[in-house]
Amino acid sequence: MEHQAYLDGVGAQIAGMAAELSGQDLRTPVPTCPDWDLAELITHTGRAHRWVSEIARRRSMEYVNWKKLELGMPEDPNELAAWLGAGAELLRVELSADPTTPLWSFAPGGSVGWWTRRMLHETAVHRVDGQLALGLAPQIPDEVAIDGIEELLGPMLCAVGAAKRVAGLDRVGDSLHLHATDAPGEWTVTLTEDGFAAERGHAKATVAVRGAAADLYLLMWNRLRLDDDERFQTFGDTALMDAWLAATGF
Repeated sequence: MEHQAYLDGVGAQIAGMAAELSGQDLRTPVPTCPDWDLAELITHTGRAHRWVSEIARRRSMEYVNWKKLELGMPEDPNELAAWLGAGAELLRVELSADPTTPLWSFAPGGSVGWWTRRMLHETAVHRVDGQLALGLAPQIPDEVAIDGIEELLGPMLCAVGAAKRVAGLDRVGDSLHLHATDAPGEWTVTLTEDGFAAERGHAKATVAVRGAAADLYLLMWNRLRLDDDERFQTFGDTALMDAWLAATGF
């Protein structure tokens, strides 16, 4: 995806999430984020938008403590959805810069472009959390889904310590294969002593999972279950896939 597509995508995801959560009972539990309700979901997501906007505004190469930022949160909980929606313009202004502009990030390669991509998937996944809490059917564009799997298997899992947890599975040499059935996307992940190595393409694996690109995206983000037979076809050692999902959840 190009930088402008990420920028447009995150704006659309924020607007959609704000509209869906407007007027809802904010005490509604969010099953995919244990101990959160919709108010917590909105607060977390909107805070992330403002934190990243500030990192970009400062062109900071050092960590910015979000706890010291003025987030402009409304006193009236009924205004939280509108506050969330307002974050789209903040991100648009600050992330419209040259995507190669370096910025601090929690993983290698931090830049304006890196953060724009990260905010797209941060928002898309949390929008799904809200949709599932409200009984709505998530709709993830194929392009976003394919890119999100790439991001997850690239910088994200290593940055959050998942590689070490995967190494602890003691399944060195075993592998898993993902095959999107409605878009051009296949990945093979091989478990190693240090964690895992991922590459695009088809290969025989210890376990294989076939499904729509959007469903694979949400499976890998632990938002759907592997045993949903209407969404996924699985072949081989499904216990390995279950172990992978448990080790990589965050």
